[in-house]
Amino acid sequence: MPPIRPAVKSDLPMVLDLAHALAAYHGDTATLTLAALERDCLGEAPWVTLLVAEGATGLHGYAALCPQTQLQFGARGMDLHHLFVCDTARGRGIGKALVAAALEHAEAQGCSYVTVGTGTQNRRAQSFYRAAGFDQITPDPRFRRRLA
Repeated sequence: MPPIRPAVKSDLPMVLDLAHALAAYHGDTATLTLAALERDCLGEAPWVTLLVAEGATGLHGYAALCPQTQLQFGARGMDLHHLFVCDTARGRGIGKALVAAALEHAEAQGCSYVTVGTGTQNRRAQSFYRAAGFDQITPDPRFRRRLA
């Protein structure tokens, strides 16, 4: 099992490639740049916690966590925004190890919950998260307005 650890600057080019691969898997075109990844994960005011699964030949996967809150309850949470394991490393427990590390990180930050989303058709991911102890919740309608 590869070690799971916080990302460092030298990991970012490979994480960038993995994030683009994840977007392609979902039929999206990633626009993430190395500069934006560094700003958001390692910059002055980090926005994302990035955990990586290190292998002998590079990274096998990563998990990206974003903070959340239920302010009215004084509850901190984390959203497991991305979880990705390379095709060549799947089936070895790396995804489970990344989830376990993400849960441990969230607990260390005083979080009382972790959320994760999947595509409606991604039954494999849904089964994976159920097996990892996540409960399916009915999402509330959400709205978005883009800013300049």
